[in-house]
Amino acid sequence: MKEEMLARLVAQAEGRPMDMVMVRALIEEASDLGAGRALERLGLADRRAEGDVRELRELLSAWRDAKKTARGAVIGWAVRIGMALLLLGVAVKMGLLGLVRA
Repeated sequence: MKEEMLARLVAQAEGRPMDMVMVRALIEEASDLGAGRALERLGLADRRAEGDVRELRELLSAWRDAKKTARGAVIGWAVRIGMALLLLGVAVKMGLLGLVRA
């Protein structure tokens, strides 16, 4: 149907000087047709597409939150391990561990 409308507009425009109304109509119909084809190729042309995209966005947001949380946990553990090693080094240096120095 959209293809037919675009074909009719092109047929009307052939051999006539183009006015802005005709140019805009051609651009609108062609872009609408192209957008529809792109959505079909992506599998997003059916009624469930809006819900599918919303669900994908929610999953992507959850994935980003999980990555941020995991990154924070790794950094937290690295800082804790570093602090524990520093305290252990200080304790060894001050002889607080009861180790006999040779």
